[in-house]
Amino acid sequence: MSDAVGLQTLLDEREITRALSRFARITDTKSFGELGDVFAEHVTFDYGSGREEHGLEALRALISGHLGHCGGTQHLIGSIIVDVTGDQALSRAYVQARHQRVDDFIGSAFDTNGEYSDEWERRPAGWRIVHRRAVWTVGTGDPTILAL
Repeated sequence: MSDAVGLQTLLDEREITRALSRFARITDTKSFGELGDVFAEHVTFDYGSGREEHGLEALRALISGHLGHCGGTQHLIGSIIVDVTGDQALSRAYVQARHQRVDDFIGSAFDTNGEYSDEWERRPAGWRIVHRRAVWTVGTGDPTILAL
């Protein structure tokens, strides 16, 4: 591998890792209109339901439907692995998400732990997720905090 290719791979991995962090901040600030900074317009996704859904608007509706009426949330994304091949990439990342009820800072919470498996494509505007699969492995607390 040439030095230029190796450097580009590192830069691509960094951009993808930063985009995952950007996603966490978008969700926690409830800036759902900015999800297009991370996801492709024609994204496909399974957020743990076992059903594949299509499109950025459907993803935005799902995420805002769950988080839009929560109080504070915090999504922590870590143990990130990124594999880049040209203009395609795969990433896997653990996620821990805490959700509080509105106006109940010290009250009940709902915590979820799982993994995001993402397929990425390099686009003119940068790397975008074209497919996300979320697998939730642990949930503790009061899940009605996320009830639609």
